[in-house]
Amino acid sequence: MKRRDLLAAGAASLVAAPAWVGAQSAAWPTRGPVRLVAQFPPGGLVDTVSRLMAPHLAQALGQTVVVENRAGAGGLIGTDYVSKQPADGYTLLVSHASVHVYATATRRVMPFDAVNDFTHMGMLVEAPMVLLVRAQSPFQTLEQYVTAAKTRPVRYGSSGIGSANHLFGEMLKLEGKAPQHDHIPYQGSAPAMQDLLGGQIDSLFDPITTNVQTLKAGSLRALAVSTPARLPALPNIPTFAEQGFPKLTGSQWLGLSAPKGLPASIAQRLTTLIPEILAKPDIAARLDELQTLPRKTPVLGNDFVQVINQQIETWRAVAKQANVEVIT
Repeated sequence: MKRRDLLAAGAASLVAAPAWVGAQSAAWPTRGPVRLVAQFPPGGLVDTVSRLMAPHLAQALGQTVVVENRAGAGGLIGTDYVSKQPADGYTLLVSHASVHVYATATRRVMPFDAVNDFTHMGMLVEAPMVLLVRAQSPFQTLEQYVTAAKTRPVRYGSSGIGSANHLFGEMLKLEGKAPQHDHIPYQGSAPAMQDLLGGQIDSLFDPITTNVQTLKAGSLRALAVSTPARLPALPNIPTFAEQGFPKLTGSQWLGLSAPKGLPASIAQRLTTLIPEILAKPDIAARLDELQTLPRKTPVLGNDFVQVINQQIETWRAVAKQANVEVIT
């Protein structure tokens, strides 16, 4: 299947439910719109998943669903906004591990509690991390890469201090006992990718969702992917685990969340909708194109909260050992 362009950008898009569905709706929602907040700019994975979900939510709820982009500060602005909205079911969030896990693990001060200030309904998808080098790089394997970083500087880029790709790099440094695995932070992954392709840095940890076509085109080479097993669509990329680094198994997930105090009946209804919507053919096909990993058994409710808490603990320990802290 050819990869299609990411869905159309815009500050907000309206998805109207069929009129006949409204007659079947329960006590909530009795009015529209229901806002689905995407805390990253149009065109990225959060925006794409939000716009994929919106028409199906609209049909199930019998109300208009609005995808509203509130980007800035690495997702903190939109997430903070949702945390302070009424818990009435009319403001929802496509939550992201970059905020709820990695920022929480590294920032000295957060404007909200990543767990207790939200009602977390469930995980939608996971975006695996991949270690990328240029096609012309002398590093053919992860072993060669780590061995080099033991004795000479090997520079890896990230989208910023405290980001997921920064912490993955620090974990590899710790686990591989590679003291010269040097971090070079950027203002986002795009400028880091430019410098990787230009030879200013040696590597970049990045979600595979944004790099599938570049890998297939041959401009980049992947040394490892953070999935438990190899990806069927990219079988030549070995996992970190099979190369001796099982702790580098993880992802950046997207979830469905709302402000804390969401009535149990609304939370339960939305939780029930998650596996139903993820099973829709158009969503399943698009997520497969992007190499995201919807779980066969979705992580829902309290299980999702436990995953968030466990990941915060794991990455907070890595940040402490690596002396990574974001003060501002």
